[in-house]
Amino acid sequence: MMNGVLPLGANQSSANSNPTGIAVIGCGYWGMNYVRIFNELTESRVAAVCEQSPERLKEVARRFPNVYLTTQIDDVLSQPDVHAVVVCTEASSHYNVARRLLSAGKHLLVEKPLTTTSRDAENLIELADSHSVTLMVGHTFIFNAGIRKVKEYVKQDTGRVYYLYARRTNLGPIRRDVNALWDLAPHDIAIFNYLLDATPEWVSAVGGKVLGNSRDDVGFVSLGYPGNVLAHVHVSWADPDKAREVVVVKSDRRILFNDLNGVEQVRVFEKGVSCVEEEPLKSQCRHFLECVRTGKRPVSSGVAGRDVVRVLEGINRSMECKGLQVSVEDKADYVHPNVEAAEAPECSLR
Repeated sequence: MMNGVLPLGANQSSANSNPTGIAVIGCGYWGMNYVRIFNELTESRVAAVCEQSPERLKEVARRFPNVYLTTQIDDVLSQPDVHAVVVCTEASSHYNVARRLLSAGKHLLVEKPLTTTSRDAENLIELADSHSVTLMVGHTFIFNAGIRKVKEYVKQDTGRVYYLYARRTNLGPIRRDVNALWDLAPHDIAIFNYLLDATPEWVSAVGGKVLGNSRDDVGFVSLGYPGNVLAHVHVSWADPDKAREVVVVKSDRRILFNDLNGVEQVRVFEKGVSCVEEEPLKSQCRHFLECVRTGKRPVSSGVAGRDVVRVLEGINRSMECKGLQVSVEDKADYVHPNVEAAEAPECSLR
């Protein structure tokens, strides 16, 4: 099982006469969810799964017995029925894996963050454009019915947005490749950018290694958007209170999104809006398939993913400067990928 490919037949679950062939690279928790969803959709067919762990491959074979299994990316590239690929590997490997796949002309959906530097993100955007293929980022919350309802309220003419804040906390899981801010904050930065149709002008951030890890496991981030709109994000791997909340405060109302409240995800003052719709990850997968087929630009495009990475780079710079407010660079030369800086940056006011 650890060398080459296991041909286990064709996926017979698709009712579509010409389904898009999908490969999933990296089959941990999220990768398995992608296999499940693309297997359920009639517009797609899971053609291959690439995973290094023999235990995970056995699990895929057990749950999805009609999928082509491999441990090698080259085997994925050699399959003529693979038209698009989902990358669910560790964040630090996204760039190299995505570059190989885009160079081979494959449409690509990459889990967040797109890359660990904005320079790498720019390279992937250019590579996708040169091969005329779709590059999309897995900012799943943009496809959440509750977040889309929040945007309807934000975009209403009544009142203006004063500020936003988000809390994303839990006891782990602790990642090995990035810190808690790179793991959790991309969700809320992408949500804020989506709700405001803008990107931050500046960022200020502090973090801490409260669990004694080599990477920050708690962080507090402030963001400044155009029009003097403020935003704040609290993320933590060390909080026993699991929270997935986004709040928008306007001059005439307060809008709360609580992802853990399945009955009333969105509340406006004391009025509730029930949002019982399609699973957000499934909506994201459908959108990816639509973009692959039509050439439509994804809502969570490579550009959107790059913009989130630029903010994360600003967070790194601010943390290294003890929370100093720094500009979010349009073309960042900051190449440090995650948390630990080889040398301290120059700390100056924006």
